[in-house]
Amino acid sequence: MAIININIIFPICLISFAIVSCADEISHVSVSQSPVIRQACQSTRFLQVCESSLAQRYLHLPPNPTTVQIIKSAISVSKEYLKKGKSLVLNVGRSVTVNVNHTAVIHLCSEILLYSEYRMESASEALTQGKIKDARAWMSASLAYQKGSWGALRHINDTEPVAQVLSFLDFLTLLSSNALSMMVAYDNYGENTALWVPPKTERDGFYEDRPGRNSELRYKARFPKKLKVDVTVCKHNLKCYKTVQEAVDAAPENSTRRFVIRIRGGVYAETVRVGFRKKNVVFWGQGMGKTIITGSLNVHQPGINTFTSATVGVLGDGFMARDLTIENTAGSEAHQAVAFRSDSDFSVILNCEFLGNQDTLYANSLRQFYKNCRIQGNVDFIFGHSASVFQDCEILIAPRQPNLERGDNNAITAHGRTDPAQSLGFVFLNCLINGTEEYMRYYNKNPQAHRNYLGRPWKEYSRTVFINCEIEKLISPEGWMPWSGDVGLNTVFYAEFNNTGVGSDLSKRVPWSTRIPPQYLHTYSVENFIQGDQWIPRSR
Repeated sequence: MAIININIIFPICLISFAIVSCADEISHVSVSQSPVIRQACQSTRFLQVCESSLAQRYLHLPPNPTTVQIIKSAISVSKEYLKKGKSLVLNVGRSVTVNVNHTAVIHLCSEILLYSEYRMESASEALTQGKIKDARAWMSASLAYQKGSWGALRHINDTEPVAQVLSFLDFLTLLSSNALSMMVAYDNYGENTALWVPPKTERDGFYEDRPGRNSELRYKARFPKKLKVDVTVCKHNLKCYKTVQEAVDAAPENSTRRFVIRIRGGVYAETVRVGFRKKNVVFWGQGMGKTIITGSLNVHQPGINTFTSATVGVLGDGFMARDLTIENTAGSEAHQAVAFRSDSDFSVILNCEFLGNQDTLYANSLRQFYKNCRIQGNVDFIFGHSASVFQDCEILIAPRQPNLERGDNNAITAHGRTDPAQSLGFVFLNCLINGTEEYMRYYNKNPQAHRNYLGRPWKEYSRTVFINCEIEKLISPEGWMPWSGDVGLNTVFYAEFNNTGVGSDLSKRVPWSTRIPPQYLHTYSVENFIQGDQWIPRSR
């Protein structure tokens, strides 16, 4: 029997109100004698946690389990701890001081752990059905939500109850990471667990590309033809809904067909939420700058955090939008102020404009596709934990006021992948990287005072690539900037290929960025990276 690291188990023991007692937890931990389980655990980053968790007696694995059964058992362990975690977060909410911001954080943590549970359950079902890419995408999101809950909760205070729950959630992420790592190994190496190894990334020379699947990088996406408009939003007609939210509320829940909301030209000052069960909702405007949804929520307001600051926030899968503008007018001094946040898997955004300053576009989770869009901001204005492709988009740096003459530092992207097994990242294909006309007037007066970068690593395994883009002169020669010291610089993947423009020169790029090898370019196609050929409408 292997020695169990008490430092791993101890965080669970701290929580006296957990469902399972500390003594019971430790007494049932033993390393499995199954060679298949031991081999499967070799694919994980937290080997001892893997072996111990799969040996817990209540899982009842058969004597000769299949690889899918082993992975599903790992998911089951994580799910059990996730359920405990949800309860613990609610309990700790009763012990913190009465503070509107703390209450909002507790509510957010509870909410996103629900999303984590749903995606985890979906991943398990997809695994049974042989849909390994979906399983990986959903488990990647589940882990990201757990990390997000942990990250939000740690800002409340440093009291013992909060510290205990943080320890529990941290252990939960280890379990989820292990289950996800097994999925990746299963996808890449098949049933033979003897071949399984811990997840590798491009920094290790490993590119997930399917031989013989050299699809075109640019995807010929289109808006579905002959869509029937279900409801209309307008400003001056008695037969229309007067707000976008009223129209969203009228959409059926869990619909398998698209529910089309035609939004006539006008300015709609409101906060819009497309709920988790509002699936396949379509926003159809009359053009950028004509149909405008506007808001100004920001983190300096009581009870508002980055997640809830969004003017439009979408949770329901299958969301589509075209021909409209979504903006957050809070201003750069308000700091985090999101215009659009999406947690919608299979979301398609065409010909839309997103205006803001810091954190304009929050591509928070799952698979998203943006085409012919205009995205404007300054600090980390495209960020999140999703797998998103931006094709044929304008990415524009906007002025940060006041005193722009003194100069500024801006990063376009801040991707948040925390684990090498997560199938997440930002891909920019055939995009224009430039500044707004106003910004370029300031820049041209004193270029040395303005430093602009393609991105910085929000989390350790941040992944962002620019391919066939036009990168203008405002991008600094280094290309990329650190987040804090050397955090993530040995694990992030920042890469470019075949870009043009003055700002595309690779000769002075930071040493922790690279050029994509041509033979692996199609790793980042819409088909390969987000399986877009299976869900994005295509023109012939």
